[in-house]
Amino acid sequence: MNSTERVIVEQFPYWENALDLAVPAADGDTLVFVGCGTSYYVALTLAAAANLNGRKALAVPGSEWTLRPKAYLPDLAGAVVVGVSRSGESTEVVSAITVSHSLGLPTVAITCEKDSAIAMAADRLIFAATHPSEGIVMTASASVMLLMGLRWVGEPVGRVAIAGARANLELMGAKAPALIAGRTKFVTLGSGAYYGLACEGALKLQEMSISVSQPFHTMEYRHGPISLADRTMLAIVLYGEDAPEEDARLVADLQATGARVIGLGGPGDLTLPVTTCGLQRTLEMLPALQILGERIAAAKNIDSTAPRNLTKVVRLA
Repeated sequence: MNSTERVIVEQFPYWENALDLAVPAADGDTLVFVGCGTSYYVALTLAAAANLNGRKALAVPGSEWTLRPKAYLPDLAGAVVVGVSRSGESTEVVSAITVSHSLGLPTVAITCEKDSAIAMAADRLIFAATHPSEGIVMTASASVMLLMGLRWVGEPVGRVAIAGARANLELMGAKAPALIAGRTKFVTLGSGAYYGLACEGALKLQEMSISVSQPFHTMEYRHGPISLADRTMLAIVLYGEDAPEEDARLVADLQATGARVIGLGGPGDLTLPVTTCGLQRTLEMLPALQILGERIAAAKNIDSTAPRNLTKVVRLA
């Protein structure tokens, strides 16, 4: 077991701690979540969660908000900008918070480093510690920031989600190698609040195993991309609670092409049960996506502790 896998397996005590941490009140007319890479995909999930909990929200990449905020929100009045950053030092997210201040907007930081630049720059702080051995690839930190953000926007999170996440991690870790054999194309599918998670799943495969992987909204996959589906494809489908029958029909279409399917919360060649309700379901799914990246990396003899062309923190001169 390398250090990447060890952090994935050992992340759950940090979730337990995060359940008991205080979070500030979530105010403002519109919540603008900003992040980069994994943090942006956490931001996408949190924006959807906020909307589903009655709070108007959107997610924007850090550099986009810094350079062109009105392309995403023409009327900035009443906006609260929420920076999501593991290290709190990513140049583009810190800049997004700084620019927001210059525009007179309140700011919040969600981070795993309480003494970081973003923590110092933001008006309010949402902090939860992550595994100290986490390397370049974001795993435990993504989970705890998602957990804290869900709690902040009013989504109930309980310990049953932790138990489900642990069980799915173990099941994926044990069963995925048999499904990976002969598969060279990967796609992750999710809709609504699960689309950000699908993006994160695709990113984990890209950076951990140097594999070409793509995320799509589930029903959009029939509209062109399914032309790539064949016996060399592995599809990961994140079932939502609102239209599982539609998701299952697409899974059947994929299987008819020879593609193998991992279903999180619904049918597939491998089915991982998701037992909770609401958006804490995303927490049940996330560690399974993380360990899948590690299993594909191992199958390709790739060291996930040193992903190609990446650094732990992106700092721009």
